[in-house]
This record gives sequence, structure tokens and C-alpha cells, in this order.
Amino acid sequence: MRRLIVFDFDWSMADQDSDRWIFEVLAPDLRRKMKTLKDNIQWTDLVSQSLREAHARGITREQIEDALRIMPFHPGMVRGIKRLKEEGNTTFLCLSNANNIFITTILETKGLLPAFEEIVTNRAEWESSGLLNLCRRIDPHGPQHDCTVGCSPNMCKGEELDAFLARHAPAYDQIIYVGDGSNDFCPILRLRSQDMVLCRSFRGLQRRIDKDGEKLGLKCQVKYWGGAWEVEEIFNALS
Repeated sequence: MRRLIVFDFDWSMADQDSDRWIFEVLAPDLRRKMKTLKDNIQWTDLVSQSLREAHARGITREQIEDALRIMPFHPGMVRGIKRLKEEGNTTFLCLSNANNIFITTILETKGLLPAFEEIVTNRAEWESSGLLNLCRRIDPHGPQHDCTVGCSPNMCKGEELDAFLARHAPAYDQIIYVGDGSNDFCPILRLRSQDMVLCRSFRGLQRRIDKDGEKLGLKCQVKYWGGAWEVEEIFNALS
């Protein structure tokens, strides 16, 4: 069995949203401002703008990294990923609308970074001044994706999953997708009958599955979960 497990990050692998968490910890007024502006500014651009405002008021790289390291992350998720990785027949991909700095900082803290073959996400890098410069994965001034399912402008997760599979041919015997948000709906439409989505209950992905899954031909198995201990339980049952 050659298996691929694809993880969204926020609320799917981690038990919080990293984009929001750092501002809740370090600058709640900026978090409130983001909530006010989220319907008017593309989300990745809004996080980038908020990071610049945080930097301007003196919030440091060390403070941001420390906030990321204490973000909630269930130990059952750590155990489940590590066990499957140690067995040797599972490849892990992280496919997220967060950014590479947030994700790698948190995964390093949990000892999970080596488990992931690739992390496909928005680009971020630390400048010498301590500013975290964040950009969309897809440059807004360049060619755009043509997704009609509902992916956000910064990235089509379905196209990114297809590209990963093309880079890592031959085909995997089974793909398991762990997600929670409506932007995880596009990639799970690419899955086959032997594949599975582990959908976090009562969030955007479940609503899209309920609304459009049958209409758009969703083929994979669907399992719902509420807590990371349930994902660990499912992982432990994989043969």
C-alpha cells in the first residue's frame, strides 16, 4: 500500500487558526480590525497588512515565533502522524492557505516537520528588520487559476494537489485528505472511490459536501471527526 495523506493546516492539523491566533495573542485590536475588514480585503493580503501594522508598533519576530509555538496542537495528532510515518508507507503533504513560516515554525516545535514531503502554501520570509513579509502563492498581478469550485484567489488547492500527484507518480493506492474549510472542497473532488476525506464536523467543508457533494460527483468516502483523538483513532486502524 502506497498511501498519501494530505493535511490542511489550521483547524485540521492544528487546533487553531494560525493567521488569527498570533493577533489574538499579541494584538487583539488588530484581530478585531481583521474581523471587520475580512469581507473587503482578500484574506492573505489582509494578514500581510496586519503583519506590517504589528511590525510598525514594535511586535518582534521573537514574539510571533513564541506565539506560534504555544498555539493549541493536540498530542493525539502528533502521535498519529509520527506512527504512520515510522511505518514507512505513508507520504504526508501539507496543503494550506496559511504560510510557510507559520507552518514550519509550529511543525518544528512538535517534531513533525521531517514527516512532510512538501508544504504547499503562501510564501513568507523574515526581513532583516524583523518584518514577516507575506505574499499570495499566486501573484495577483500574474496569471490566475481558473477554478470554478470556489477556491480563494491566492491558491487553487485542487490544482496544487494535481500538480503534486504529477510530481510524485506513479499513483498512490490511497489518498486520505484531512480538512475542515470550504477551500478543501475542490481538492476532494479529485479523489477516487478508494480514497477518503476526514472532514472536521460543523465547519465549511461539511457544509459544501452537504450542499454540492452529490451534485458535483464526490466519489471518495467521507468520515467526520470532532477532535484530533478521533483522527488518531482512524490512523491507528489503517492497515
